[in-house]
Amino acid sequence: MTNHDQTVGARGEAAVLAAILERLAPSSRAIIGPGDDAAVLDAPSGRVVATVDTLVHGPDFRLAWSNGYDLGWKSAAVNLADVAAMGARPIALLVALTVPEETPLRLLTDMAEGLRDACAALAPGCAVEGGDLAVSPTLTIAVTALGVLDGAQPVLRSGARPGDVLALAGDAGRAAAGLRVLFDSFRDATGTPIAIDESSLAPEERWALGAQLRPEPPISLGAAAARAGATAMMDVSDGLALDASRMATASAVTLDISASALGGDPATALAGGEDHALLAAFPSGGTLPDGFRRIGTVRERGEVAVLVDGAPYTGRGGWDPYREWDATQG
Repeated sequence: MTNHDQTVGARGEAAVLAAILERLAPSSRAIIGPGDDAAVLDAPSGRVVATVDTLVHGPDFRLAWSNGYDLGWKSAAVNLADVAAMGARPIALLVALTVPEETPLRLLTDMAEGLRDACAALAPGCAVEGGDLAVSPTLTIAVTALGVLDGAQPVLRSGARPGDVLALAGDAGRAAAGLRVLFDSFRDATGTPIAIDESSLAPEERWALGAQLRPEPPISLGAAAARAGATAMMDVSDGLALDASRMATASAVTLDISASALGGDPATALAGGEDHALLAAFPSGGTLPDGFRRIGTVRERGEVAVLVDGAPYTGRGGWDPYREWDATQG
């Protein structure tokens, strides 16, 4: 058995960390990178945008469906999108892993490669600059993402104003369609996930599956939206309708979404999450930045937070791990 094929428990912490770090690349803002007690990053604006997200085996991913590379890519993408949603440019990630002792080292080295390649593809100059490794019965990936505003003001979800244009950059509903493929095609008679066989899928199913396992949010368009004068913005992670209600509540407005502007299946686009598109409001009369498309209008606050074609949204809510969603919330 080669070192690469051994388990995490057999290798020990130092060897596991060394195997991961040798697959990562430094960011363009690193003064001190991985290996010390903390990373030191150059932040010319004097302000750093920070966010953290956790992926847990079971509710967030299944190892029968996601390989290490996919997990690394997705854990980077979902955090980069939160930084972009503030109008910031990502500069670094900090990654904390809790893993069972019997975890194959290959899973973690593949994860490191996915993290590296997602940063290179979605946010050039950003990279993993440190983190933590611990033992746990459940594989958990916690990523902290840091970004800089380059002298601009952060774009909050609370700034939308009546009369603004509501716009979206990225997909809506594609990742949800991919999740449906997983649940419909890759479970046994007991409901247990089984390995994916993409050869059994139609092209559109493979396309949707890729969005679920390896999303490609439009990271660079966050800063572009800020430069274009976006009044509000947020990452669509839990479903367009649910996240739109959060923006509406924070801004004390109602968002009226046009179903026809969403394309494809509007019901899936409204209820599905995990595409990590950017939902933004822009002043009326202006030009939307390339990559954004108009999907609705910001209105005075009414009885409900979200309208679809002028009527209260009554469809299925998005992802909330603790409770059902109500369209009138807020």
